[in-house]
Amino acid sequence: MKQKFRLLIPFVLIASAAFAQKAKKAQAGSTDLTQYVDQLIGTGFHGHVFVGANVPFGAVQMGPTQLSKGWDWCSGYHISDSTIIGFQHTHLSGTGIGDLGDVSFMPTTGAINVNKGDIKNPQAGYFSLFSRQDEVIKPGYYSVKLKKYNIKVQLTASKRVGFHQYTFPQAQQANIMIDLAEGIADIPVKTYIKQVNSTTIEGYRYSRGWARDQKIYFTAVFSKPISKFAVYDSTALQKGVSLTGQKVKGVLSFASKPGEKVLVKVGISPVSTTNALLNINAEIPGWDFDKVAANAHNEWNRELHKLTIKADSTAQLKKFYTAMYHTMIAPSIFNDVNGDYMGADKQVHKKAAFNNLTTFSLWDTYRSANPLYTIMQPGRVPDMINTMLAIYKEQGKLPVWHLMANETNTMVGNSAVAVVADAYLKGFKGFDANLAYEAVKTTQMQDVRGLKFVKQLGYIPADSTRENVAMGLEYSINDWCVAQMAKKMGKTADYQYFSKRAKNYQNYFDKQTHFMRGKVSATEWRTPFNPFESRHEQDDFTEGNAWQYTWLVPHDVEGLIALQGGEQPFTKKLDSLFVVQGDLGKEHSPDISGLIGQYAHGNEPSHHIAYLYAYVGQPWKTADKVRFIMDNFYTTRPDGIIGNEDVGQMSAWYVLSSLGFYPVNPANGMYVFGSPHINEATINLPAGKKFHIVVKNNSSAHKYIAGITLNGKPYILNYLPHSSVAAGGEMVITMAGKPTAFGTSVASRPKSVN
Repeated sequence: MKQKFRLLIPFVLIASAAFAQKAKKAQAGSTDLTQYVDQLIGTGFHGHVFVGANVPFGAVQMGPTQLSKGWDWCSGYHISDSTIIGFQHTHLSGTGIGDLGDVSFMPTTGAINVNKGDIKNPQAGYFSLFSRQDEVIKPGYYSVKLKKYNIKVQLTASKRVGFHQYTFPQAQQANIMIDLAEGIADIPVKTYIKQVNSTTIEGYRYSRGWARDQKIYFTAVFSKPISKFAVYDSTALQKGVSLTGQKVKGVLSFASKPGEKVLVKVGISPVSTTNALLNINAEIPGWDFDKVAANAHNEWNRELHKLTIKADSTAQLKKFYTAMYHTMIAPSIFNDVNGDYMGADKQVHKKAAFNNLTTFSLWDTYRSANPLYTIMQPGRVPDMINTMLAIYKEQGKLPVWHLMANETNTMVGNSAVAVVADAYLKGFKGFDANLAYEAVKTTQMQDVRGLKFVKQLGYIPADSTRENVAMGLEYSINDWCVAQMAKKMGKTADYQYFSKRAKNYQNYFDKQTHFMRGKVSATEWRTPFNPFESRHEQDDFTEGNAWQYTWLVPHDVEGLIALQGGEQPFTKKLDSLFVVQGDLGKEHSPDISGLIGQYAHGNEPSHHIAYLYAYVGQPWKTADKVRFIMDNFYTTRPDGIIGNEDVGQMSAWYVLSSLGFYPVNPANGMYVFGSPHINEATINLPAGKKFHIVVKNNSSAHKYIAGITLNGKPYILNYLPHSSVAAGGEMVITMAGKPTAFGTSVASRPKSVN
């Protein structure tokens, strides 16, 4: 794209006076925490975050989609781009693969043009340039001015409905185009549109992309009667007011007065156009745009108020609350107001007793985003688990990476096992525990994706399966989780079997090189071996190398310490990770970013590593590392996320680490202390409980924990059980400018099994 069409400086402006007044009135007496959310953080570099209007965990992610395609446009939006081709109702946030971008609306003026065009000839297409000075971006609200048409676009949303407000200039012909051909990195397979009556359009979009068989239905209701409606098969005008084809488009045309506002309510549904209209009638029955925007704003403010903090600077507040915001975009609602949803079995399931969800980036989120939900979103955890159990019944296994009723099988391992086990082990109710155990066991006893070799050999041969070491290490974590569920349920034989399998990580450890590496037989390692090199989707690792994956044993850190020869060599090797330099090779994944030596914070397998020092009694090294990461790899700039946001995982690491602790083991209910970045925090729990954190003497020069009291009593353990947080209370952490003895004794160190 030519530089003259780029605008690199972001501006976030205030919303309309009416919207701001209604939101302020509704939130009188409480701090507006949405002011600290900057959606442009993560729109640069490779953050891939969604920009637009939505509500927490809503089905609608309503926002602009740009002309450019490619890896950095996985969400449809990048800070380097100043084009808009339409406002679409579904978007991903932070993924490394693009999809969705369904049901694109674009207001225009002048003669109808159904070609989106290209950047070499801007006047030939319908896309428009915009300036970031004309953008207003707030949680639940997005606004921009389309330069080409002098049209102001305002967007807001409820859970299942996108609400548009277009302010047109005077025009003999104003248009609203519904382009069902457009999407983000997918291909339309079958599309349909129809004018139902003078104010209503309905249709659907079936597409093939990352989600191989995606179906979405919509109904759009307009505030202005439709005087003329034309349908197009790609670019060819067709007769009538309805059409089915691969790339269907519909255009409404009318004359507009100066400053005339035209509003559109667009309901989406995974099931039918009838249900889409039902969603509109239930969620946005009226036409008060400012009221709906204020409601969306207030929903976000309520969610952000579940965790209030005090910090040293506005920049810290922005980083923290933007990170919190990013953890609540997905998993998103995937059912209608009557409970209907499309299942993984491609059948419509009626009136489900739980909120069905989608967009499960589990290889990423099981590490800290899902544990964060058990603290911040305990009321939503049963819906997440029930959705996973429904998927299990529909497709025969727990989800791997589920998107819009499609199993993508993206990434290695069965990470849903850890999420289900964590919820059960923490005592969550509201789902069938016996079914949950059946699901995790059955999923781990399959013969697919390398599991056949796990059962037969205890390792996955390097010449049989790509990414075999990463896959095998993840399966060991999953097996440990099944074992812990079996133990709690009294299933002794299963506990012993899966505990043995949980030790399979040892089979990938080469005692000569002290690295995890691929093996082709019980006695032969794959050669040649270079612990620095990474070949994306071609070697033994997933988006990483041996330096990074050697530490992926969060379920048995003591066992990993023993493999390395004890605490001293383990610590020496861990120290080396953060300083050693080497060439990743020309074929490495761009996901390997945020490097400190070979530690890669931009990708999830490294996220627990800095906390491993606590297991060998050197917590000050954890403090040094996590403070550096929080200060340097999370900023308030557009490139302020050092890697893909990954549907909340990158941000969850920051939220938890800012509070001062992190779940090294994703399912043992234990949070390991690091170095709190905040001065005070209050976690507002159900039933009026609060967990209050006070950090004394905290500063950039005082990053080491000197002592802790919990509910007024001295606390010597270098970890915090989930049960202590969930019960409510007060924890006071006193910081020091030099390393202290806190957490160094053997008795105080975290351990893998409670």
